[in-house]
Amino acid sequence: MRIGIIGAGLIGGTLARKLASIGHQVRIANSREPSSLTEFKNDDGITPVWADEVADGADIVILSLPQKAIGALSESLRSTLMSVPIVIDTGNYYPVRDGHIDALDQGTADSEWVAGILGRPVFKVFNNIGAPSLKYKGTDDEGQKLGLTVAGPSGEDKQKVSELIVQLGFDPVDGGDLGQSWRLQPGTPIYCKDMTADEMRAGLQQTTREDIGKYHEDRDQIEDFDAAMKKVGEFM
Repeated sequence: MRIGIIGAGLIGGTLARKLASIGHQVRIANSREPSSLTEFKNDDGITPVWADEVADGADIVILSLPQKAIGALSESLRSTLMSVPIVIDTGNYYPVRDGHIDALDQGTADSEWVAGILGRPVFKVFNNIGAPSLKYKGTDDEGQKLGLTVAGPSGEDKQKVSELIVQLGFDPVDGGDLGQSWRLQPGTPIYCKDMTADEMRAGLQQTTREDIGKYHEDRDQIEDFDAAMKKVGEFM
Protein backbone atom coordinates (compact mmCIF):
# COMPACT_ATOMS: atom_id res chain seq x y z
CA MET A 1 0.00 0.00 0.00
CA ARG A 2 0.94 3.65 -0.39
CA ILE A 3 1.09 5.12 3.09
CA GLY A 4 1.70 8.75 3.98
CA ILE A 5 2.85 9.83 7.44
CA ILE A 6 2.72 13.38 8.75
CA GLY A 7 4.93 13.65 11.80
CA ALA A 8 8.38 12.10 12.06
CA GLY A 9 8.65 11.83 15.83
CA LEU A 10 8.90 8.69 17.95
CA ILE A 11 5.70 7.04 16.75
CA GLY A 12 5.62 8.44 13.20
CA GLY A 13 9.25 7.63 12.54
CA THR A 14 8.99 4.15 14.02
CA LEU A 15 5.89 3.39 11.95
CA ALA A 16 7.61 4.62 8.79
CA ARG A 17 10.47 2.16 9.20
CA LYS A 18 8.30 -0.77 10.24
CA LEU A 19 5.82 -0.24 7.41
CA ALA A 20 8.58 0.12 4.83
CA SER A 21 10.27 -3.02 6.14
CA ILE A 22 7.17 -5.10 5.33
CA GLY A 23 6.90 -3.76 1.80
CA HIS A 24 4.71 -0.68 1.96
CA GLN A 25 5.62 2.49 0.05
CA VAL A 26 5.98 5.24 2.66
CA ARG A 27 6.10 8.99 2.23
CA ILE A 28 6.84 11.01 5.34
CA ALA A 29 6.77 14.72 6.17
CA ASN A 30 7.35 17.01 9.09
CA SER A 31 6.70 20.72 9.54
CA ARG A 32 9.88 21.61 7.66
CA GLU A 33 11.32 20.84 4.24
CA PRO A 34 11.96 17.23 3.13
CA SER A 35 15.74 17.67 3.28
CA SER A 36 15.47 18.04 7.06
CA LEU A 37 14.49 14.36 7.38
CA THR A 38 18.06 13.13 7.11
CA GLU A 39 17.45 10.18 9.44
CA PHE A 40 15.61 8.39 6.60
CA LYS A 41 18.14 8.96 3.82
CA ASN A 42 19.35 5.34 3.93
CA ASP A 43 15.93 3.72 4.41
CA ASP A 44 14.62 1.90 1.36
CA GLY A 45 10.91 2.43 0.81
CA ILE A 46 10.72 5.78 2.65
CA THR A 47 10.55 9.04 0.72
CA PRO A 48 10.60 12.39 2.55
CA VAL A 49 8.18 14.90 0.97
CA TRP A 50 6.48 18.19 1.74
CA ALA A 51 3.50 17.84 4.07
CA ASP A 52 1.08 18.93 1.34
CA GLU A 53 2.32 16.05 -0.84
CA VAL A 54 1.92 13.22 1.68
CA ALA A 55 -1.71 12.46 0.91
CA ASP A 56 -1.48 12.52 -2.91
CA GLY A 57 -2.56 9.08 -4.15
CA ALA A 58 -2.23 7.55 -0.66
CA ASP A 59 -4.24 4.54 0.47
CA ILE A 60 -3.69 5.46 4.12
CA VAL A 61 -2.49 8.64 5.80
CA ILE A 62 -1.25 8.55 9.38
CA LEU A 63 -1.32 11.76 11.40
CA SER A 64 1.23 11.54 14.21
CA LEU A 65 1.01 15.07 15.55
CA PRO A 66 0.31 17.00 18.75
CA GLN A 67 -3.37 17.89 19.09
CA LYS A 68 -2.52 21.58 18.84
CA ALA A 69 -1.02 21.00 15.35
CA ILE A 70 -4.17 19.50 13.81
CA GLY A 71 -5.86 22.85 13.36
CA ALA A 72 -2.73 24.22 11.66
CA LEU A 73 -2.83 21.73 8.76
CA SER A 74 -3.12 23.57 5.46
CA GLU A 75 -6.41 23.84 3.60
CA SER A 76 -4.76 22.13 0.65
CA LEU A 77 -3.79 19.12 2.75
CA ARG A 78 -7.18 18.92 4.42
CA SER A 79 -8.83 18.97 1.01
CA THR A 80 -6.62 16.12 -0.22
CA LEU A 81 -7.28 14.11 2.93
CA MET A 82 -10.97 14.05 2.03
CA SER A 83 -10.17 11.68 -0.85
CA VAL A 84 -7.87 9.36 1.12
CA PRO A 85 -9.67 6.08 1.94
CA ILE A 86 -8.28 5.74 5.48
CA VAL A 87 -6.90 8.38 7.86
CA ILE A 88 -5.32 7.27 11.15
CA ASP A 89 -4.80 9.55 14.14
CA THR A 90 -2.08 8.48 16.60
CA GLY A 91 -2.33 11.62 18.74
CA ASN A 92 -3.12 12.24 22.40
CA TYR A 93 -4.19 15.40 24.18
CA TYR A 94 -1.75 16.67 26.81
CA PRO A 95 -2.91 20.05 28.15
CA VAL A 96 0.57 20.90 29.41
CA ARG A 97 1.85 20.59 25.83
CA ASP A 98 -1.20 21.52 23.73
CA GLY A 99 -2.76 24.19 25.90
CA HIS A 100 -6.32 23.70 27.09
CA ILE A 101 -8.83 22.81 24.38
CA ASP A 102 -12.35 23.37 25.72
CA ALA A 103 -14.07 20.55 23.83
CA LEU A 104 -11.51 18.02 25.04
CA ASP A 105 -11.60 19.31 28.61
CA GLN A 106 -15.38 18.89 28.48
CA GLY A 107 -15.18 15.24 27.47
CA THR A 108 -15.03 15.02 23.68
CA ALA A 109 -12.78 12.10 22.76
CA ASP A 110 -9.43 13.21 21.34
CA SER A 111 -9.82 11.56 17.93
CA GLU A 112 -13.50 12.44 17.71
CA TRP A 113 -12.36 16.05 17.95
CA VAL A 114 -9.73 15.46 15.25
CA ALA A 115 -12.38 13.98 12.95
CA GLY A 116 -14.51 17.09 13.50
CA ILE A 117 -11.63 19.41 12.65
CA LEU A 118 -10.85 17.45 9.47
CA GLY A 119 -14.50 17.00 8.51
CA ARG A 120 -14.06 13.28 7.85
CA PRO A 121 -13.83 9.97 9.75
CA VAL A 122 -10.55 8.85 11.28
CA PHE A 123 -9.31 5.77 13.11
CA LYS A 124 -7.55 6.06 16.46
CA VAL A 125 -4.56 3.69 16.42
CA PHE A 126 -0.96 3.57 17.75
CA ASN A 127 -1.70 6.20 20.42
CA ASN A 128 -1.39 3.97 23.47
CA ILE A 129 1.76 1.99 22.84
CA GLY A 130 5.23 3.15 23.82
CA ALA A 131 7.61 3.75 20.91
CA PRO A 132 10.15 1.11 22.11
CA SER A 133 7.37 -1.49 22.32
CA LEU A 134 6.15 -0.56 18.85
CA LYS A 135 9.69 -0.81 17.52
CA TYR A 136 10.93 -3.94 19.24
CA LYS A 137 7.97 -5.93 20.53
CA GLY A 138 5.03 -7.91 19.18
CA THR A 139 4.95 -10.44 21.98
CA ASP A 140 5.40 -10.32 25.74
CA ASP A 141 8.10 -12.08 27.76
CA GLU A 142 6.05 -15.28 27.72
CA GLY A 143 5.66 -15.27 23.96
CA GLN A 144 2.05 -14.11 23.92
CA LYS A 145 1.16 -11.63 21.18
CA LEU A 146 0.59 -8.07 22.39
CA GLY A 147 -2.65 -6.24 21.68
CA LEU A 148 -3.04 -2.98 19.79
CA THR A 149 -6.32 -1.07 19.85
CA VAL A 150 -8.22 0.43 16.94
CA ALA A 151 -11.25 2.69 17.36
CA GLY A 152 -13.36 4.12 14.56
CA PRO A 153 -16.25 3.40 12.23
CA SER A 154 -17.15 -0.27 11.74
CA GLY A 155 -16.83 -1.77 8.28
CA GLU A 156 -14.30 -2.71 5.62
CA ASP A 157 -11.88 0.14 6.35
CA LYS A 158 -11.66 -0.84 10.02
CA GLN A 159 -10.90 -4.38 8.94
CA LYS A 160 -8.09 -3.08 6.71
CA VAL A 161 -6.62 -1.17 9.66
CA SER A 162 -6.84 -4.32 11.78
CA GLU A 163 -5.02 -6.26 9.05
CA LEU A 164 -2.26 -3.63 9.07
CA ILE A 165 -1.89 -4.15 12.82
CA VAL A 166 -1.50 -7.88 12.21
CA GLN A 167 1.16 -7.21 9.57
CA LEU A 168 3.08 -5.19 12.15
CA GLY A 169 3.08 -8.19 14.48
CA PHE A 170 0.34 -7.26 16.95
CA ASP A 171 -3.13 -8.55 17.82
CA PRO A 172 -5.89 -6.03 16.94
CA VAL A 173 -8.38 -5.10 19.65
CA ASP A 174 -11.60 -3.33 18.68
CA GLY A 175 -11.93 -0.20 20.80
CA GLY A 176 -15.39 0.71 19.51
CA ASP A 177 -16.36 3.78 17.53
CA LEU A 178 -14.77 7.23 17.93
CA GLY A 179 -17.31 8.14 20.58
CA GLN A 180 -15.85 5.33 22.71
CA SER A 181 -12.22 6.07 21.89
CA TRP A 182 -11.70 7.97 25.15
CA ARG A 183 -11.15 4.50 26.62
CA LEU A 184 -7.77 4.42 24.80
CA GLN A 185 -6.52 7.80 26.02
CA PRO A 186 -3.84 8.78 28.58
CA GLY A 187 -4.76 8.01 32.17
CA THR A 188 -6.71 4.84 31.36
CA PRO A 189 -5.82 1.30 32.51
CA ILE A 190 -4.48 0.23 29.09
CA TYR A 191 -2.54 3.36 28.21
CA CYS A 192 1.06 2.57 27.20
CA LYS A 193 0.87 -0.89 28.78
CA ASP A 194 2.20 -4.02 27.10
CA MET A 195 -0.86 -6.27 27.31
CA THR A 196 -2.31 -9.21 25.47
CA ALA A 197 -5.54 -8.65 23.54
CA ASP A 198 -7.59 -10.27 26.31
CA GLU A 199 -5.94 -8.10 28.96
CA MET A 200 -6.69 -5.00 26.87
CA ARG A 201 -10.34 -5.96 26.45
CA ALA A 202 -10.63 -6.35 30.22
CA GLY A 203 -8.91 -2.98 30.71
CA LEU A 204 -11.32 -1.28 28.33
CA GLN A 205 -14.22 -2.52 30.43
CA GLN A 206 -12.63 -1.09 33.59
CA THR A 207 -12.08 2.39 32.15
CA THR A 208 -14.19 5.29 33.38
CA ARG A 209 -14.45 8.88 32.22
CA GLU A 210 -13.15 9.92 35.63
CA ASP A 211 -9.78 8.42 34.61
CA ILE A 212 -9.56 10.98 31.78
CA GLY A 213 -10.61 13.95 33.89
CA LYS A 214 -8.09 13.14 36.60
CA TYR A 215 -5.28 12.87 34.05
CA HIS A 216 -6.13 16.22 32.46
CA GLU A 217 -6.05 17.86 35.88
CA ASP A 218 -2.86 16.18 37.08
CA ARG A 219 -0.20 18.53 35.70
CA ASP A 220 2.65 16.79 37.50
CA GLN A 221 1.73 13.44 35.97
CA ILE A 222 1.69 14.89 32.47
CA GLU A 223 5.01 16.61 32.96
CA ASP A 224 6.43 13.32 34.23
CA PHE A 225 5.16 11.67 31.05
CA ASP A 226 6.84 14.28 28.87
CA ALA A 227 10.11 13.72 30.72
CA ALA A 228 9.71 9.97 30.17
CA MET A 229 9.20 10.53 26.46
CA LYS A 230 12.48 12.46 26.29
CA LYS A 231 14.23 9.46 27.83
CA VAL A 232 12.53 7.21 25.27
CA GLY A 233 13.84 9.48 22.53
CA GLU A 234 17.36 9.02 23.85
CA PHE A 235 16.81 5.25 23.97
CA MET A 236 15.52 5.11 20.38
